[in-house]
Amino acid sequence: MNHATGIAAVVVVSLLTVAIGTYGLRISRTTSDFFVASRTVSPALNASAIGGEYLSAASFLGVAGLVLAFGAEMLWYPVGWTAGYLVLLVLVAAPLRRSGAYTLPDFAEARLGSRRVRALTSTLVVGIGWLYLIPQFQGAGLTLRLATGLDARLGGLVVAVVVLVSVLSGGMRSVTFVQAFQYWLKLTALLVPVIFLLIVWLGDGSPSPASPAFDVGGYAGDWADPLAGGVGQSGHPLYTTYSIIVATFLGTMGLPHVVVRFYTNPDGRAARRTTLVVLGLLGLFYILPPIYGALGRVYAGDLVTDGRSDAVVLSLPHRMLGGVAAESLTALLIAGAFAAFLSTSSGLTVAVAGVVSQDVVSRWLPGVAAFRVAAIAAVLIPYGLAVLAADVGVATAVGLAFAVAASTFCPLLVLGIWWRGLTATGALAGLLVGGGLSGAAVVRTFITSGGESWASALLAQPALWTVPTAFLTMIVVSRLTRSRRPPHVATFMVRLHTPEAVRVDRG
Repeated sequence: MNHATGIAAVVVVSLLTVAIGTYGLRISRTTSDFFVASRTVSPALNASAIGGEYLSAASFLGVAGLVLAFGAEMLWYPVGWTAGYLVLLVLVAAPLRRSGAYTLPDFAEARLGSRRVRALTSTLVVGIGWLYLIPQFQGAGLTLRLATGLDARLGGLVVAVVVLVSVLSGGMRSVTFVQAFQYWLKLTALLVPVIFLLIVWLGDGSPSPASPAFDVGGYAGDWADPLAGGVGQSGHPLYTTYSIIVATFLGTMGLPHVVVRFYTNPDGRAARRTTLVVLGLLGLFYILPPIYGALGRVYAGDLVTDGRSDAVVLSLPHRMLGGVAAESLTALLIAGAFAAFLSTSSGLTVAVAGVVSQDVVSRWLPGVAAFRVAAIAAVLIPYGLAVLAADVGVATAVGLAFAVAASTFCPLLVLGIWWRGLTATGALAGLLVGGGLSGAAVVRTFITSGGESWASALLAQPALWTVPTAFLTMIVVSRLTRSRRPPHVATFMVRLHTPEAVRVDRG
């Protein structure tokens, strides 16, 4: 494509992000504004903002690339990412808002009365946040390279700078406005081009992407058949699929930038309403990326052979159309892709910075200043890691973040909210076991290329065995240490499960 068009798209979306973000500076003054927007965000605005930050590089680019390469089996990623909010709605949303916490470590300490649990929770928030930020910078680099021909590392740097300007100016309140705008931009960016691409496809006789004529990577006969032998990321498709389901269904509630959003609602009822709207917005969006993946099978199969399947969304307009139409649609897709990187990165930065500022930087600096210093560290470190881990696929990195979140914070939140028997010792043991096992799998995936053995499959998709292990560890150790239950647990449970309108003693 014309590099000038690509640069213009990146510049426009970046300037709009900065402009909307700096608007928040006018109304963000207090520490509460920076952390949770003073808990005054309406369900409609919050849902759009959640959709904006949740639909990351993996959603915008990675899903289409996975469907292109591996077929119908990969549809479990968008299904699971959406269904994760249904689980969150049922089990977590309202009680978490009623807890009165600012961050996940705040909740852990309030529920269990342990500074050690808080410290470990803070460490995991930072680790998961950084792991999720890495693919955002990678995706930005890929997009900028395709759009402009510039070094991929520059794309991640652009995202880092824009995110810092937005977050440092107004904290959570600024980020809320930015992310709500970016959700609708991303939806438009995928919807408009796909209409034109489908018209071309229909004009070509509607060729089937599962046809042997489009054999790519040896999966032609199995591409449209879920769980077919050999399709997917390992030689054990059934295990891989079930592990993806567990990671995506249960990992959503443990993502730092997702959890912190529910602290911005006025009350528990608003938190539930927000989640319902989010389900609709996510379902609407996730219809689109698989279409790009299927079209890519017909028109861009060589991307799989070249190891560039993540580029299918950005490549299709020029492969199926020509001239001004292709340039215009590609520019729109580039703008949407950059919006995906910016929105998710902003949410993650706020979540990680909130924890780092409270638990580390606040020892030397006051509230807002501590938040801003922490935000700089929250962005620059994962940017450096993204440069080092350039060979890991976008969706793969995000999937691993979900697996770690599901193996740590899911047991902590579910048991902490619904089981009064959870003790600090049990929580510590479960977090260490779940985090240690899933973290080891992440490290192995980042440093090796995988394989077809059972060991490779278990480490590439660890959630199916690490999540039950973490739950079991928390339950068993808590029962063994039942004498150490926090004395305030009964009162805290009342706070979690009683609507705000009911007048009871909340401690």
